[in-house]
Amino acid sequence: MRKPNKPRGRDRRVTAAEIAKIIEATESTELRTIIVLAVETGMRRNELASLVWEEVDLKKQTAHLPKTKTDVPRTVPLSKTAIKALKNFAPRKEGRIFTLQAESMSQAFERACEAHRANIVGVRFHDMRHEATSRLFEKGLNVMEVATITGHKTLDMLKRYTHLRAEDLAKKLK
Repeated sequence: MRKPNKPRGRDRRVTAAEIAKIIEATESTELRTIIVLAVETGMRRNELASLVWEEVDLKKQTAHLPKTKTDVPRTVPLSKTAIKALKNFAPRKEGRIFTLQAESMSQAFERACEAHRANIVGVRFHDMRHEATSRLFEKGLNVMEVATITGHKTLDMLKRYTHLRAEDLAKKLK
């Protein structure tokens, strides 16, 4: 008897233009900041929703996540773009950073994608995690570095979240 195969998973890449349209379409400064952080860090919705100021070190450019889906705490490096988004949003410097709960983030994201707003079809909030993982590899980070940032425990899961573009890889071939 064979173990059933996992479903193929999503391979949708969200373009920079689509992300910009979604950010522009939302009226929520909070959601804008969340989207930027999601794409820059690869954090999951629950990780973003539970993020507190006490776990963010703007000088060291890190965010510590004591509770994760995999029950393994991790410290995520923050890009200059992520730091800027947090500083611009920063309503206070203690307690939870965001008021939106994880499910509400997805609902607000879907509303911003709707036809009368950004008119982006086939994108889910979780696609930001896929996009972030792919972008980390495109920046030249190695497998261990990306896995440390995203919290993926296995190479199979990391591969499932990585969608490199063939045209970008072709440019590297000489």
